[in-house]
Amino acid sequence: MRKNKQERQETLKQTIAENPFITDDELAGRFSVSVQTIRLDRLELSIPELRERIKYVAKRQFDDVKALHEDEVIGDIVDLQLDASAISILEINQNHVFSRTGIARGHHLFAQANSLAVAVINDDLALTSKASIHFIRPVKAGERVVAKAKVTQKERVRTIVEVNSYVGQDHVFNGIFTMFRSHGGKDRLQS
Repeated sequence: MRKNKQERQETLKQTIAENPFITDDELAGRFSVSVQTIRLDRLELSIPELRERIKYVAKRQFDDVKALHEDEVIGDIVDLQLDASAISILEINQNHVFSRTGIARGHHLFAQANSLAVAVINDDLALTSKASIHFIRPVKAGERVVAKAKVTQKERVRTIVEVNSYVGQDHVFNGIFTMFRSHGGKDRLQS
């Protein structure tokens, strides 16, 4: 059953607050209304479009990447808490996909996840020593991949990072990365 306008707008505000990366198309599907209705609701509620929301999230203060240069990260980092968690976004375009099928090449999803696993490490040197990956569903041109990294175990020279990637609500990739770190820093150790 469809919600009335006021209920829909309240739920819309809450949904966008929880996931600022959700698209108007995804919102329209979730609320069973047209994209135009979502745009009008956002306008009435003074909620900016997706591109502006992403810029806002990216401008918030977060830790600086240490283990590699920010421009070496595949995708745009929108949140980074060193030795804890990180989020990046990768827009899949025609350069990322097989021309015959329009499906993203797996190495792009892996590169996004792996570079995020390196970026989350609070050390000057971090290298992937082992990775266990699982591609859950194909990603197509035009889709936005949100990768979320979480440090699950930290030792002096080894850190385990789990990365899960999503397109909307669809889980598309999972990776467990064993990262080697050069020294870990005595003041940061939490074995």
